[in-house]
Amino acid sequence: MSTFIEHNKTTTTLTNRMLAFYYGDECITFERTNRVNSIQRVLIKVYPDCRVCAHAPSTASDAEVLEAVKKRARWIYQQLRNFREQLTHITPRQYISGESYYYLGKQYMLKVLESPEVAPNVKLFRGKLEVTVQKRNPKKVQALIESWYKSRAKEIFAKRLDAVINQTLWVTEQPPLHLRTMKTQWGSCSPNGRLTLNPHLVKAPCECIDYVILHELCHIAEHNHSEQFYRLMKQVMPSWEKVKSRLDSMAASFLNGIQK
Repeated sequence: MSTFIEHNKTTTTLTNRMLAFYYGDECITFERTNRVNSIQRVLIKVYPDCRVCAHAPSTASDAEVLEAVKKRARWIYQQLRNFREQLTHITPRQYISGESYYYLGKQYMLKVLESPEVAPNVKLFRGKLEVTVQKRNPKKVQALIESWYKSRAKEIFAKRLDAVINQTLWVTEQPPLHLRTMKTQWGSCSPNGRLTLNPHLVKAPCECIDYVILHELCHIAEHNHSEQFYRLMKQVMPSWEKVKSRLDSMAASFLNGIQK
């Protein structure tokens, strides 16, 4: 079960409403959304920002959804604990020298350089992420870093797609690839086979990028998380569950801020 990847093919929201239950002394609140396809099970997701969502068949009553979610209460509680622990070690970015930034799974220290005569730029140099600005300004540094990440993501994702696509024999032609910054998704696959990836994913190790791409390519053949879908995942990436866990464990750092 994915805790972070949402798919355009499998879920459509008709009405959203909040439900809640107690697990021990903790009140767990979750959002119920309706699925309009033929899948008759409740898909539960816990996101790095500690939101809990239950995607349920539109024919299911709230009581039935609540009962299904309660059966996964221990798992939900543990996921919330893990993500809350991650968030306690994260502080908001100030875009100043000394902060650490991820790129392809490695951390680089930010070094902001002020040079009035040099055009603003970003580069990796001697283990550091160097940002040159004509005048120190955190918002300008932020904009330059975000633009750099998107540029690198576009190049890296295209290379990784080329590297893994031959493993998915059901994909007969190169699918179009787009970038979109998202808070709760690494990627998605549209009904016509278009892949959309989160540029933040370029902060992750290559094997995590490959996992997300392969996950989406599997959805070209299987439009939901069926047994056949997971068989395909096992076929193209036997260790996908381990890789997914690694990506989940780093999600808060990649999306929310910097490690203390």
